[in-house]
Amino acid sequence: MKMEMETTVDFQALTTDLETQELEAANGIPSAEVYGKLLGCYFLQNDLCNAKFLWKRIPAAIKTTSPELSHIWLVGQKTWQRDFPGIYEALQREWTEPYREIMAAVLDATRRRAFHLVSKAYSWINVEDFSTYVGLPVNEAVKAAQDKGWTADPHTRLVQPVKTVAEIDPVLPNEQQLSVLTDYVSFLES
Repeated sequence: MKMEMETTVDFQALTTDLETQELEAANGIPSAEVYGKLLGCYFLQNDLCNAKFLWKRIPAAIKTTSPELSHIWLVGQKTWQRDFPGIYEALQREWTEPYREIMAAVLDATRRRAFHLVSKAYSWINVEDFSTYVGLPVNEAVKAAQDKGWTADPHTRLVQPVKTVAEIDPVLPNEQQLSVLTDYVSFLES
């Protein structure tokens, strides 16, 4: 099982490009493909707020004529509910070409987030529960855990995660902190 996607796509740049396409679209309404890709990018970045606002902006006519858009939205709904089995079930479909790579990256990112959450929350976890969180069959989940250096005991059917090293947020200068806060408040007021 491969946990890291080897891809040359810069999804952050793609997100920026898609946002620009939405803003510059004729009549302010881009194609369903732009909306779908942008939704997928937001889910990839775990940016559920922007995804929700995007969904509200999408015209009803586009939502009803693009079933793929509804399938992408279902992934987000399951993510909000923290329904890991539902997320993986929604992602396990044959995506059409414009969405295939993005949704594969969403699956990979969701699985990585699940591994991270398990490593933070559990000292030991039952293999069946672990399998549910990471969206893999039990044998593959155990192998993936072992590949990460975690302990998996076949007799007790428990997985012992290795705690991840906490990332330290860089300290921002006061002026930059004030700028970030100002941008945030401005966003909330608009």
